[in-house]
Amino acid sequence: MSIAVYGGCFNPPHLGHRAAAGSARETLKPEKLLVLPDREPPHKAQAKGEPTPEERLELCRLTFQGLEGVEVSDLSLRRPGPSYMSDTLRLLQEQYPGQELILILGADMLPGIERWHEAEEVLHRCSLAILTRDGVGERELEPQARLLRQKYGTRVRFLPNPPVAVSSARLRCLLPHRQGWELLDGEVYARIVQHRWYETQVSLPWLRSRVETMLKRSRIAHVKGCEKAAARLAEVWGEDPETAMEAAIMHDMTKRWGPEEQIEYCRSQGIPLGEAEERSPQVLHAITGAAEAKRLFGASDEVCSAIRWHTTGKPEMSLLEQIVYLADVTEETRDFPGVEDLRRESLRNIEKAMAMAARSCVEELERKQTYIHPDTIRAYRWYAGDENKEESTC
Repeated sequence: MSIAVYGGCFNPPHLGHRAAAGSARETLKPEKLLVLPDREPPHKAQAKGEPTPEERLELCRLTFQGLEGVEVSDLSLRRPGPSYMSDTLRLLQEQYPGQELILILGADMLPGIERWHEAEEVLHRCSLAILTRDGVGERELEPQARLLRQKYGTRVRFLPNPPVAVSSARLRCLLPHRQGWELLDGEVYARIVQHRWYETQVSLPWLRSRVETMLKRSRIAHVKGCEKAAARLAEVWGEDPETAMEAAIMHDMTKRWGPEEQIEYCRSQGIPLGEAEERSPQVLHAITGAAEAKRLFGASDEVCSAIRWHTTGKPEMSLLEQIVYLADVTEETRDFPGVEDLRRESLRNIEKAMAMAARSCVEELERKQTYIHPDTIRAYRWYAGDENKEESTC
């Protein structure tokens, strides 16, 4: 009987790791295959903005879950200091006496194995299973394998490795550019996005698919229109279009919640609400949406602020805040008197468009004899330049 050992940084664990484990399990047929994430990789330090060893362990559990005979172990994490394979194998031999230990390695690891810490002990304690793709690597590595067999008596065999063209290092380069999500387990990517590990910028197609499940079907067309309008305004006014699109995708994510649910959420999250908010339930989704964007998707402060102020507005809004505010009222499904003029002005003079939009909002609420939130009045007065306008309390 044998125990297969698949160790490494798994930083992050990806679908290539999962495919390799499944293939090795099928070929080697061990009693079990142990996935062992390192605590402290001997050859590299943890970088700022990366998950802790315990967090990587949980990402591994998500990645490898459901694979029969594959078990994620915290053995390496329970030991302080660098995660040397010689120590791991020693502990495994104590835990599984009399069983062959098979160490699974990527083809790139074999040439340097004699430089490992206590390499001779490693090579005496286990056999090696080397992952290759379509036979590539086996021909080049056979001389090295022959040397290890002769010098240490190590059994070396080559395994087919499913061609999932990805590495953790490559993923760490892709994630800050909104790429690479399809190479990760869905819940692993969600966890990475939530914490923004690896300086991840969220994939917009992935974000759309997640947020659309939170919307009423009738709201999806508006959100898509808002995203499109935000991208256009960002291009015109020199904001990053993808950042504007990210905020637009999430701006109405809690819109379907009722007033009581909105208020209860704010109380549970310690978000203070004044009388104005309780009298204006239609603005609460901006507050709760900003909080959920941070909690679920790790959104930046600037994106959260754009969501927070997209309904009432406020004086001195940032460029991104103005873009999302205007995109919300000018997107292609909107149809009200003056909307075409407002669309044109938003591309010519953004502050004048803000004044027009705020005035339109105030006039509509006055016509309906609806209470107007003080932030809406302040935004109107700021952009209209009318500091003496009386605040309405309809």
